[in-house]
Amino acid sequence: MDIAVMDWAAMLFRWLHITTGIAWIGSSFFFVFLDLSLRKPVGLAKGVSGDSWMVHGGGFYHSQKYMVAPEHMPEELHWFKYEAYFTWISGIGLMGIMYYWGAESFLIDADKVAFEPWQAIAASLMFLVFGWVFYDLICKSPLGEKTSTLAVCVFILIVGASWGLLEVFSGRAAFLHIGAIVGSMMVGNVFFVIIPNQKRVVAALKAGETPDPALGMQAKQRSTHNNYLTLPVLLMMISNHYPVLFGQAHSWVIIALILLIGGVVRHYFNTSHAGGSGRAVQWQWPLASLLVVVLIVVASYQPGGDRKSELISATDALAIVQTHCVSCHAARPTDKDFEDAPGGIKFESMEAVRKNGARILNQVVLSKAMPLGNKSKMSDKERQQLGAWIRAGMPLDEK
Repeated sequence: MDIAVMDWAAMLFRWLHITTGIAWIGSSFFFVFLDLSLRKPVGLAKGVSGDSWMVHGGGFYHSQKYMVAPEHMPEELHWFKYEAYFTWISGIGLMGIMYYWGAESFLIDADKVAFEPWQAIAASLMFLVFGWVFYDLICKSPLGEKTSTLAVCVFILIVGASWGLLEVFSGRAAFLHIGAIVGSMMVGNVFFVIIPNQKRVVAALKAGETPDPALGMQAKQRSTHNNYLTLPVLLMMISNHYPVLFGQAHSWVIIALILLIGGVVRHYFNTSHAGGSGRAVQWQWPLASLLVVVLIVVASYQPGGDRKSELISATDALAIVQTHCVSCHAARPTDKDFEDAPGGIKFESMEAVRKNGARILNQVVLSKAMPLGNKSKMSDKERQQLGAWIRAGMPLDEK
């Protein structure tokens, strides 16, 4: 019995990552909603900054928020942290399986930097670590005292990291790494700031002391960051399924647009949850829609993509595909990173090539996502020739 160990490991880690991610994002969205929906009617208890009534599942819920902490510790206190921790752990495990184990195919782009696998992995880890370090330093610096200034600085940090990653890694890996860096920032907020601050508040209550209000404000700032970064990081983490996003020389612009779109959409929901109406909630969706149109145009722009190319024969087209694709897409792949043909697609016949013409056009010609890492050194001329043949209707040779 043959067991595809890597496929099973990738599937199980991805399942865990999705499950814990849903739990983390769900609780994060709920608590931000709860915080913004708080109102302050007459008669609230001392120290309560607001309350919120909700209905769900056939019952009514009444939640109250203490600005700092209640006078006495409740007998039972629920913490929300393991969802974040296991989302990060499972994500790093999945990245190790997919991008570190298969570094030659998924991580390294020899046309950019001819890394050895260990060098590429070390560079990847450095980006993750320094992404958090620089982010945390910005938040703790005087720049972090003003929300708008801090938002601009974090935006520049992420876009700058995007540019650097796209210079050294494959486009597919660079996008995933941006998601991993932002995800690490978010988990770092929980592990290094939010939970420790909450523990200090609990310790002060148990000691009969008055907790420092600054601890709660700092934790709320980081929680708000996580809220605004969630939508962009979600798209980054699934971007490997959509080559239209990566593979261009200007992909860092695409990442910048994704950050803006996600932030604008979250701002709409946060403003509406806080009771905003009228103009306060009328500009976000038109702006987000406009930015989506700009995103599509930017992602679709290919410098020199309109250059004419001679129409090659079907035999030559098949030769190009088999030269550059069958190491993976074959009944028995010769690429050591694959035990089976990805997606079950095998390019060992003209029939298979014609059947998957649209996929080849998207993956090979438009996005240049394939071959993985361009290990076979496919030239731009070959891509253009293959694209011209596909656009011409993939004509067969005359007999």
